[in-house]
Amino acid sequence: MKKILKRYWPYIKEYKLQYFLVLVGIIFTVSATTATAHIMKPLMDEMFIEKKEQMLYMIPLGLIGIYFFKSVGRYMQSVFMNYIGQHIVTRFREILLEKIINLDMKFLYLNRSGELISRVTNDIDRIRYFVSNMLPELFRESLTVVALVGYVIYLNPMLAFYSLVVLPIAVYPILLIGKKLKKYSHRSQEKNADVVSRLTEVFNNSEIIKANATQRFELDRFSVQNWQFFKINMKSVYVGDIVSPLMEIVGAAGLAAVIFIGGQEVYEGRMSVGEFTAFITAVGLVFQPIRRIGSIYSKIQDAVAASQRVFRVLDMQNKIIDGGKILKDDITHVEFKNVKLKYDDSYALDDVSVDIKRGENIALVGDSGGGKSTFINMLLRFYDPYSGEVLVNGVNIKEFTQDSLKHHISLVTQRVYIFQDTLAANVAYGQEIDERRVIEALKLSDAYEFVSSLEDGIYTKMEEYGSNLSGGQRQRIAIARAIYKHASLLLFDEATSALDNESEKRIQNALHEYTKDKITITIAHRLSTIQSADKILVMQKGKIIASGKHSELLESCDVYKKLSGRFEN
Repeated sequence: MKKILKRYWPYIKEYKLQYFLVLVGIIFTVSATTATAHIMKPLMDEMFIEKKEQMLYMIPLGLIGIYFFKSVGRYMQSVFMNYIGQHIVTRFREILLEKIINLDMKFLYLNRSGELISRVTNDIDRIRYFVSNMLPELFRESLTVVALVGYVIYLNPMLAFYSLVVLPIAVYPILLIGKKLKKYSHRSQEKNADVVSRLTEVFNNSEIIKANATQRFELDRFSVQNWQFFKINMKSVYVGDIVSPLMEIVGAAGLAAVIFIGGQEVYEGRMSVGEFTAFITAVGLVFQPIRRIGSIYSKIQDAVAASQRVFRVLDMQNKIIDGGKILKDDITHVEFKNVKLKYDDSYALDDVSVDIKRGENIALVGDSGGGKSTFINMLLRFYDPYSGEVLVNGVNIKEFTQDSLKHHISLVTQRVYIFQDTLAANVAYGQEIDERRVIEALKLSDAYEFVSSLEDGIYTKMEEYGSNLSGGQRQRIAIARAIYKHASLLLFDEATSALDNESEKRIQNALHEYTKDKITITIAHRLSTIQSADKILVMQKGKIIASGKHSELLESCDVYKKLSGRFEN
């Protein structure tokens, strides 16, 4: 726990004013709690036994004052503790999301989206208790215990020794229970991530589930994870909830000792009834905060487990390291020099060398798994070469900052990404919306006609995944987004797969003039795309096995002949 607290300290110390106000509230609460025990002495001795009339007024007014201060103190604690907790959790969500989306693509590919969502939502919410409630509550309850123990020792040191000797007995089982709870909390949070992942998969694939009538199959799969989550949580409950009854038993034993020994003190005249009542009240109040400390300790284990999961992500090092140079000029030259990229034991790219200049339109063809998408991903620095170099304008791509590099690159894939925003915002994604440029990009992508027919035109709100558009319409919007960016390097990964031949031809004709001063690299799936390319690269098992124009490759490359026979017309 010390390590976790040390990690939080830079954030915690930013809330000095709020913690000071919490401390004021704690002092009010602790003072009022001690005063509650102390007022029992005049209540019994002076009001009931000596029957002093003024005490009929002073004691009730005193009680009102005590509980007024206690209520003000508790309110201050609650408000400012919650402010700290909500504020720091809101910040942590942003910090964690920033870290995750800036980690390399390998991390994002290997980790399920549901698990990452669980860390940003569930794990972060669990640590809220750690940063906002744990410290003030532990401090308050510990201070209350110290104040009350000091008070009972002041009243009767010998009786205090007999009544409080049971306290160390209570601490040991709490520590043992805490270790168990930490283990269960880790398992619970991991299983929660499984549940969220399963739900994410179900909602993302709702069409295929409906089409195959596999609702029951998916429900059964979810049910397995759901009930496993229930069982783990119940184990935490069985172990965690034993703290309170355990403390009740320990408290009862201490109280019994007080009544037996204190009763003798009163019988023998060494203690007044009022002193005894104040003493027994204070001892009773001591065990309340101790019981709460046990409960807090149980919850801390859950927060510590969540914190460890969160900091594990925050401590991860990005394998793709930013360079220091800003790429200001347009990309006019791309070169791969003996580039190799290794996935586990196999090569995704194997000794690839190619030189591409401004104005060239390059097509990549080959069987699935041949390395075409990997080739494009290298230019985006989703991965860095195992060996060799990727050069942009004669400079190793690693020397540039990733943001400045990607500012000059537009990517369109066959998987279209539509955000829940206006159509114009989707086209101008990440940039200021310029209506004229949006319309121009839509015209070049053969999308303006259908967009004009929409009720709100370019300001039509897109539904999740763009479900209010057809597949071809979504693909046109993605192409318009690439055009709007006005990048000097265009990457098309089967970007027109959802379009009919006529639509594709119209877009190609419109783009022909637009791409004259740019580098265009296209993963091709249609003969029309290949025929218009300045150069075709034939890829197989990560290698470029042939390059040339369509007519040249038909004569010189058997692999290309077989591929061309499968291309759609």
